[in-house]
Amino acid sequence: MSSIELKTKWLENYKTAPAQLQKMGEINGLISAFNANVDAVIKVNGKGIQNLIAENNLNTDLILGEGENNIRCNEDAIRGFLNCFKNGIAEEWLIEDVGVFEWLNKNVGYDKMQMGGQGGIVANVMAVCGVNSVYVHCASAPKDQSKLFLDLPNLLTNDENGEIKQASKVDRSSDLALIHWIIEFDKGDSISLNGKTYVCPKANRFIATYDPLNFKLHIDENFANRMSQNDINPEYIILSGYQMLHESLRDGTKGTDRIDFSKAMIEKWRESCPDSLLHLEVASTQNKVIRKYLIDNLVESVDSLGFNERELIDILEVIGEDELAQKCEENTNSSNLFEGMLKIREYTNCSRMQLHMFGLYLTLQEKGFSVSPLQNRNGMQLAATVAAAKAGTGAIDKKEVLLWAKGHEVSEVGLNELSKLSKTVTNLFGDNQLLETGIFTNEKLEIIAVPTILIDKPVTLVGMGDTISSVSLVGAR
Repeated sequence: MSSIELKTKWLENYKTAPAQLQKMGEINGLISAFNANVDAVIKVNGKGIQNLIAENNLNTDLILGEGENNIRCNEDAIRGFLNCFKNGIAEEWLIEDVGVFEWLNKNVGYDKMQMGGQGGIVANVMAVCGVNSVYVHCASAPKDQSKLFLDLPNLLTNDENGEIKQASKVDRSSDLALIHWIIEFDKGDSISLNGKTYVCPKANRFIATYDPLNFKLHIDENFANRMSQNDINPEYIILSGYQMLHESLRDGTKGTDRIDFSKAMIEKWRESCPDSLLHLEVASTQNKVIRKYLIDNLVESVDSLGFNERELIDILEVIGEDELAQKCEENTNSSNLFEGMLKIREYTNCSRMQLHMFGLYLTLQEKGFSVSPLQNRNGMQLAATVAAAKAGTGAIDKKEVLLWAKGHEVSEVGLNELSKLSKTVTNLFGDNQLLETGIFTNEKLEIIAVPTILIDKPVTLVGMGDTISSVSLVGAR
């Protein structure tokens, strides 16, 4: 089948998106926890970064050198940015020194402020998509942060007294706003340092985070207690925020203890709704001890995992699959990443996992999972449509914007990746119709793959992965 014929076929497949969006209004309750914060977003160019380095007399040897993926000095912040810029990737590095936070605030600033953190972003998306009651956890909820939640009556959190109220109207005035810098860059831009020029291969962003509450996975006690009461009945619980934990926290607590604490608390939340689906968004977890503990001790309790290419490779590194991780690193395509997913499934026995990579979404689940392959495909197509709207318009803050990309063709990149995947599945499991239908099943596995809509010049990419994972799952009705 030709590329034109395949695009026509997928246009037909994508026609389910409006009906899937309507079905999200049938969902009664969803919890989004744990991290919500303020994102300070700025788009930069290579020349501006060069000037920043020169004006502040930064050490370019440190910027170009090797080091850990965290930020202890000003040069580390630029080193992290350059790593993402020259590779066209997205990473989040944690700021460990308040002086760097103050330096970024003064010298980098921001173009706009918006809701950040996987928990906050997912809550906004779920609410605008029509879920009846979206409960979002906030470690901190001062007015300046709360006003970044959409002004919707179905988007809820607790006030200082533990009462559930519309999130955008809550003002826990004694709390401090938690700010993360989202530094975006464009494909084709260049930076010249020490006589060498680096050209950006793909538009993306670097996240520099200073967030002392979410660093220790602070959980608001009022919220935790309220979510365990019988009237909440969450059909979905979407978890995130663990990526900021370290092995040892500044107060002497172990990061692993915080994971265990949250795990026990979530079990109480599920007592009123034992059939709820529990999804973990892996995110870029730099600390390997925390990453390994999440995979070994939290994943056993979840029904679904979400990750991008980088996060998949990170998981492979801590489950003893270094050779495959290196293979995926050197050639990041759907074929290699699918092999990685098979290894992660073998290691964790997780019922469902979803990869969102450039141009393709891929779900791997056990046979007979509660969400059927067709439902999954429909949810993933809705997610691709909503994500394209976010990229193309810059914000999905009104319901009428969600289907902005309806009728757009799927990308050539996505079809190429789907073709590679189809060949790999043929080699491993036999003939399939993945290119035309996006669905393959056998007696043990269900594979669902969707080529996505790509926007050439995205207005923003912030929160894209969280949007994709949550809509793919919750929109699969």
